[in-house]
Amino acid sequence: MSFSQDQAAITKLMAFLQEWDQSGKSVRSRILNDFIKYNMGKTSPELELEFAQGGSLFLTRLTAWMRLTYMIGTCLGLQLQAIGVFLSAASNHRYLIEFLEVGGVLTLLEILGQAQSKEEDKTEAIKLLQSIASAGRKYKEIICESYGVRAVAECLAKSKSEHTQEQACALLESLAHGNPKYQIQVYKGLIALLPCNSPKAQQLALQTIRVLQVSFLVDHTLFNLFPSVPDMQKMSLSLPVFVQQAAAAKTIGILAKQSPELSKELLHLRVVHHLVYAMGNQENSESQRQASLTLEV
Repeated sequence: MSFSQDQAAITKLMAFLQEWDQSGKSVRSRILNDFIKYNMGKTSPELELEFAQGGSLFLTRLTAWMRLTYMIGTCLGLQLQAIGVFLSAASNHRYLIEFLEVGGVLTLLEILGQAQSKEEDKTEAIKLLQSIASAGRKYKEIICESYGVRAVAECLAKSKSEHTQEQACALLESLAHGNPKYQIQVYKGLIALLPCNSPKAQQLALQTIRVLQVSFLVDHTLFNLFPSVPDMQKMSLSLPVFVQQAAAAKTIGILAKQSPELSKELLHLRVVHHLVYAMGNQENSESQRQASLTLEV
Protein backbone atom coordinates (compact mmCIF):
# COMPACT_ATOMS: atom_id res chain seq x y z
CA MET A 1 0.00 0.00 0.00
CA SER A 2 1.39 3.42 -1.00
CA PHE A 3 1.84 6.34 1.37
CA SER A 4 -1.20 8.12 -0.04
CA GLN A 5 -3.31 4.99 0.39
CA ASP A 6 -2.09 4.63 3.97
CA GLN A 7 -3.06 8.21 4.70
CA ALA A 8 -6.49 7.73 3.12
CA ALA A 9 -7.09 4.59 5.21
CA ILE A 10 -6.05 6.36 8.42
CA THR A 11 -8.29 9.33 7.60
CA LYS A 12 -11.21 6.94 7.02
CA LEU A 13 -10.55 5.21 10.36
CA MET A 14 -10.39 8.48 12.28
CA ALA A 15 -13.66 9.63 10.71
CA PHE A 16 -15.28 6.34 11.65
CA LEU A 17 -14.08 6.58 15.27
CA GLN A 18 -15.15 10.21 15.50
CA GLU A 19 -18.64 9.31 14.30
CA TRP A 20 -18.81 6.59 16.91
CA ASP A 21 -17.61 8.85 19.72
CA GLN A 22 -20.10 11.61 18.88
CA SER A 23 -23.13 9.38 18.28
CA GLY A 24 -25.97 8.15 20.43
CA LYS A 25 -27.71 4.80 20.72
CA SER A 26 -29.52 4.78 17.36
CA VAL A 27 -26.48 5.66 15.23
CA ARG A 28 -24.25 3.27 17.16
CA SER A 29 -26.81 0.50 16.59
CA ARG A 30 -26.59 1.13 12.85
CA ILE A 31 -22.77 1.13 13.00
CA LEU A 32 -22.75 -2.16 14.90
CA ASN A 33 -25.23 -3.81 12.52
CA ASP A 34 -23.09 -2.80 9.54
CA PHE A 35 -19.90 -3.89 11.27
CA ILE A 36 -21.32 -7.34 12.09
CA LYS A 37 -22.82 -7.76 8.60
CA TYR A 38 -19.63 -6.98 6.71
CA ASN A 39 -16.96 -8.35 9.05
CA MET A 40 -18.30 -11.56 10.61
CA GLY A 41 -15.94 -14.41 9.76
CA LYS A 42 -12.96 -12.23 8.88
CA THR A 43 -9.50 -13.10 10.18
CA SER A 44 -7.51 -10.81 12.43
CA PRO A 45 -5.25 -9.62 9.55
CA GLU A 46 -8.35 -8.87 7.46
CA LEU A 47 -9.88 -6.84 10.29
CA GLU A 48 -6.65 -4.91 10.72
CA LEU A 49 -6.60 -4.18 7.00
CA GLU A 50 -10.20 -2.92 7.25
CA PHE A 51 -9.28 -0.65 10.18
CA ALA A 52 -5.89 0.55 8.93
CA GLN A 53 -4.13 -1.48 11.66
CA GLY A 54 -6.38 0.16 14.26
CA GLY A 55 -8.89 -2.58 15.01
CA SER A 56 -7.99 -2.43 18.69
CA LEU A 57 -9.16 1.18 18.83
CA PHE A 58 -12.69 0.10 17.94
CA LEU A 59 -12.59 -3.01 20.16
CA THR A 60 -11.59 -0.79 23.11
CA ARG A 61 -14.57 1.49 22.48
CA LEU A 62 -16.92 -1.48 22.17
CA THR A 63 -15.72 -3.01 25.41
CA ALA A 64 -15.89 0.27 27.30
CA TRP A 65 -19.46 0.94 26.13
CA MET A 66 -20.53 -2.58 27.10
CA ARG A 67 -19.02 -2.26 30.58
CA LEU A 68 -20.80 1.06 31.10
CA THR A 69 -24.24 -0.05 29.91
CA TYR A 70 -24.59 -3.84 30.31
CA MET A 71 -26.63 -3.49 33.52
CA ILE A 72 -29.36 -1.60 31.65
CA GLY A 73 -29.08 -3.68 28.49
CA THR A 74 -28.45 -0.87 25.97
CA CYS A 75 -27.80 -2.61 22.61
CA LEU A 76 -26.19 -5.41 24.62
CA GLY A 77 -26.86 -8.12 22.07
CA LEU A 78 -25.29 -6.08 19.28
CA GLN A 79 -22.32 -5.19 21.47
CA LEU A 80 -21.68 -8.85 22.27
CA GLN A 81 -22.00 -9.90 18.63
CA ALA A 82 -19.61 -7.17 17.52
CA ILE A 83 -17.05 -8.17 20.16
CA GLY A 84 -17.54 -11.73 18.93
CA VAL A 85 -16.33 -10.66 15.48
CA PHE A 86 -12.97 -9.85 17.08
CA LEU A 87 -12.77 -12.79 19.51
CA SER A 88 -13.79 -15.42 16.94
CA ALA A 89 -11.39 -14.16 14.28
CA ALA A 90 -8.54 -16.45 13.31
CA SER A 91 -5.21 -15.30 14.78
CA ASN A 92 -7.13 -13.33 17.41
CA HIS A 93 -4.54 -13.53 20.21
CA ARG A 94 -4.02 -9.77 20.38
CA TYR A 95 -7.76 -9.03 20.61
CA LEU A 96 -8.21 -11.77 23.18
CA ILE A 97 -5.52 -10.39 25.47
CA GLU A 98 -6.89 -6.85 25.18
CA PHE A 99 -10.39 -8.04 26.08
CA LEU A 100 -9.14 -9.98 29.10
CA GLU A 101 -6.99 -7.10 30.35
CA VAL A 102 -10.02 -4.82 30.74
CA GLY A 103 -11.99 -7.41 32.72
CA GLY A 104 -13.99 -8.80 29.83
CA VAL A 105 -14.44 -12.25 31.38
CA LEU A 106 -15.85 -10.85 34.62
CA THR A 107 -18.30 -8.66 32.68
CA LEU A 108 -19.55 -11.64 30.67
CA LEU A 109 -20.04 -13.70 33.83
CA GLU A 110 -21.93 -10.82 35.46
CA ILE A 111 -24.24 -10.68 32.44
CA LEU A 112 -25.06 -14.36 32.98
CA GLY A 113 -25.96 -13.68 36.60
CA GLN A 114 -28.22 -10.68 36.01
CA ALA A 115 -31.92 -11.35 36.45
CA GLN A 116 -32.71 -8.58 33.93
CA SER A 117 -30.46 -9.98 31.19
CA LYS A 118 -32.33 -11.28 28.15
CA GLU A 119 -31.91 -14.95 27.31
CA GLU A 120 -30.49 -14.12 23.89
CA ASP A 121 -27.93 -11.81 25.50
CA LYS A 122 -26.90 -14.58 27.90
CA THR A 123 -26.45 -16.88 24.91
CA GLU A 124 -24.19 -14.34 23.19
CA ALA A 125 -22.16 -13.94 26.39
CA ILE A 126 -21.72 -17.71 26.60
CA LYS A 127 -20.57 -17.80 22.97
CA LEU A 128 -17.87 -15.26 23.79
CA LEU A 129 -16.78 -17.35 26.78
CA GLN A 130 -16.62 -20.36 24.47
CA SER A 131 -14.37 -18.42 22.09
CA ILE A 132 -12.10 -17.57 25.02
CA ALA A 133 -12.07 -21.16 26.32
CA SER A 134 -11.24 -22.53 22.88
CA ALA A 135 -7.98 -20.55 22.93
CA GLY A 136 -6.45 -23.10 25.30
CA ARG A 137 -5.89 -24.28 28.84
CA LYS A 138 -4.62 -20.93 30.17
CA TYR A 139 -7.82 -19.22 29.11
CA LYS A 140 -10.03 -21.94 30.54
CA GLU A 141 -8.23 -21.48 33.84
CA ILE A 142 -8.87 -17.72 33.72
CA ILE A 143 -12.60 -18.35 33.35
CA CYS A 144 -12.59 -20.86 36.21
CA GLU A 145 -10.50 -18.59 38.45
CA SER A 146 -13.18 -15.93 37.96
CA TYR A 147 -15.79 -18.30 39.47
CA GLY A 148 -16.94 -19.07 35.97
CA VAL A 149 -18.02 -22.65 36.67
CA ARG A 150 -20.51 -21.50 39.30
CA ALA A 151 -21.82 -18.64 37.14
CA VAL A 152 -22.34 -20.84 34.08
CA ALA A 153 -23.90 -23.65 36.14
CA GLU A 154 -26.34 -21.21 37.77
CA CYS A 155 -27.23 -19.84 34.34
CA LEU A 156 -27.91 -23.39 33.17
CA ALA A 157 -30.15 -24.08 36.16
CA LYS A 158 -32.16 -20.82 36.03
CA SER A 159 -32.41 -20.12 32.31
CA LYS A 160 -35.84 -20.35 30.66
CA SER A 161 -34.38 -20.92 27.20
CA GLU A 162 -33.33 -24.42 26.18
CA HIS A 163 -30.92 -22.97 23.64
CA THR A 164 -29.19 -20.95 26.34
CA GLN A 165 -29.07 -24.03 28.58
CA GLU A 166 -27.53 -26.13 25.81
CA GLN A 167 -24.87 -23.49 25.16
CA ALA A 168 -24.09 -23.24 28.89
CA CYS A 169 -23.74 -27.01 29.20
CA ALA A 170 -21.46 -27.14 26.15
CA LEU A 171 -19.27 -24.49 27.77
CA LEU A 172 -19.05 -26.48 31.02
CA GLU A 173 -18.03 -29.57 29.08
CA SER A 174 -15.38 -27.54 27.24
CA LEU A 175 -14.02 -26.22 30.55
CA ALA A 176 -13.63 -29.80 31.81
CA HIS A 177 -11.51 -30.97 28.88
CA GLY A 178 -7.82 -30.09 28.72
CA ASN A 179 -8.11 -28.27 32.04
CA PRO A 180 -6.86 -30.69 34.74
CA LYS A 181 -6.64 -28.04 37.46
CA TYR A 182 -10.40 -27.40 37.35
CA GLN A 183 -11.73 -30.62 35.83
CA ILE A 184 -13.10 -31.94 39.12
CA GLN A 185 -14.64 -28.55 39.95
CA VAL A 186 -16.65 -28.68 36.73
CA TYR A 187 -17.67 -32.26 37.46
CA LYS A 188 -18.90 -31.30 40.94
CA GLY A 189 -20.72 -28.30 39.50
CA LEU A 190 -22.65 -30.58 37.16
CA ILE A 191 -23.52 -32.94 40.00
CA ALA A 192 -24.81 -29.97 42.02
CA LEU A 193 -27.28 -29.28 39.19
CA LEU A 194 -29.07 -32.61 39.56
CA PRO A 195 -31.50 -31.46 42.32
CA CYS A 196 -32.39 -28.20 40.50
CA ASN A 197 -35.95 -27.39 39.42
CA SER A 198 -35.28 -27.46 35.67
CA PRO A 199 -35.83 -30.87 34.01
CA LYS A 200 -33.86 -29.71 30.96
CA ALA A 201 -30.91 -28.66 33.12
CA GLN A 202 -31.01 -32.02 34.91
CA GLN A 203 -31.03 -33.87 31.58
CA LEU A 204 -28.12 -31.88 30.16
CA ALA A 205 -26.12 -32.24 33.36
CA LEU A 206 -26.61 -36.02 33.39
CA GLN A 207 -25.57 -36.32 29.74
CA THR A 208 -22.44 -34.27 30.32
CA ILE A 209 -21.54 -36.17 33.51
CA ARG A 210 -21.72 -39.39 31.50
CA VAL A 211 -19.42 -37.97 28.81
CA LEU A 212 -16.93 -36.75 31.42
CA GLN A 213 -16.95 -40.07 33.26
CA VAL A 214 -15.93 -41.83 30.06
CA SER A 215 -13.22 -39.21 29.53
CA PHE A 216 -11.91 -39.69 33.08
CA LEU A 217 -11.87 -43.44 32.53
CA VAL A 218 -9.94 -43.07 29.28
CA ASP A 219 -7.38 -40.80 30.97
CA HIS A 220 -6.95 -43.29 33.81
CA THR A 221 -6.60 -46.32 31.58
CA LEU A 222 -4.10 -44.59 29.32
CA PHE A 223 -2.01 -43.75 32.38
CA ASN A 224 -2.03 -47.40 33.42
CA LEU A 225 -1.04 -48.46 29.90
CA PHE A 226 1.95 -46.14 29.87
CA PRO A 227 3.44 -45.86 33.36
CA SER A 228 6.31 -43.53 34.13
CA VAL A 229 9.93 -44.64 34.10
CA PRO A 230 10.10 -44.99 37.93
CA ASP A 231 7.00 -47.19 37.77
CA MET A 232 8.59 -49.34 35.07
CA GLN A 233 11.65 -49.87 37.26
CA LYS A 234 9.40 -51.30 39.95
CA MET A 235 7.32 -53.46 37.60
CA SER A 236 9.25 -56.67 38.08
CA LEU A 237 8.49 -56.48 41.81
CA SER A 238 4.88 -55.30 41.48
CA LEU A 239 2.40 -57.76 40.02
CA PRO A 240 -0.60 -55.39 40.65
CA VAL A 241 0.90 -52.97 38.12
CA PHE A 242 0.79 -55.72 35.50
CA VAL A 243 -2.80 -56.51 36.40
CA GLN A 244 -3.74 -52.84 36.04
CA GLN A 245 -2.01 -52.63 32.68
CA ALA A 246 -3.80 -55.70 31.32
CA ALA A 247 -7.13 -54.44 32.69
CA ALA A 248 -6.58 -51.03 31.11
CA ALA A 249 -5.91 -52.60 27.71
CA LYS A 250 -9.03 -54.75 28.03
CA THR A 251 -11.18 -51.79 29.12
CA ILE A 252 -10.08 -49.71 26.14
CA GLY A 253 -11.01 -52.59 23.86
CA ILE A 254 -14.51 -52.73 25.37
CA LEU A 255 -14.97 -48.96 25.01
CA ALA A 256 -13.75 -49.02 21.41
CA LYS A 257 -16.21 -51.78 20.48
CA GLN A 258 -19.14 -49.88 21.98
CA SER A 259 -18.51 -46.51 20.33
CA PRO A 260 -16.91 -45.71 16.94
CA GLU A 261 -16.78 -42.03 18.00
CA LEU A 262 -14.82 -42.94 21.13
CA SER A 263 -12.51 -45.11 19.02
CA LYS A 264 -11.62 -42.06 16.94
CA GLU A 265 -11.01 -40.01 20.08
CA LEU A 266 -8.74 -42.75 21.44
CA LEU A 267 -6.73 -42.71 18.23
CA HIS A 268 -6.23 -38.96 18.60
CA LEU A 269 -4.92 -39.68 22.12
CA ARG A 270 -2.21 -41.95 20.63
CA VAL A 271 -3.75 -45.11 22.06
CA VAL A 272 -1.97 -47.26 19.47
CA HIS A 273 1.40 -46.07 20.77
CA HIS A 274 0.41 -46.97 24.34
CA LEU A 275 -0.95 -50.39 23.36
CA VAL A 276 2.21 -51.24 21.44
CA TYR A 277 4.15 -50.23 24.52
CA ALA A 278 2.06 -52.63 26.64
CA MET A 279 2.62 -55.40 24.09
CA GLY A 280 6.32 -55.00 24.70
CA ASN A 281 5.97 -55.94 28.37
CA GLN A 282 7.80 -59.28 28.38
CA GLU A 283 7.20 -59.67 32.10
CA ASN A 284 3.46 -60.27 31.72
CA SER A 285 1.81 -62.31 28.99
CA GLU A 286 -1.71 -61.11 29.90
CA SER A 287 -0.74 -57.50 29.21
CA GLN A 288 0.62 -58.59 25.85
CA ARG A 289 -2.54 -60.57 25.04
CA GLN A 290 -5.04 -57.86 26.02
CA ALA A 291 -3.08 -55.14 24.23
CA SER A 292 -2.93 -57.30 21.10
CA LEU A 293 -6.69 -57.97 21.17
CA THR A 294 -7.46 -54.30 21.63
CA LEU A 295 -5.14 -53.30 18.79
CA GLU A 296 -7.07 -55.71 16.58
CA VAL A 297 -10.30 -53.89 17.50
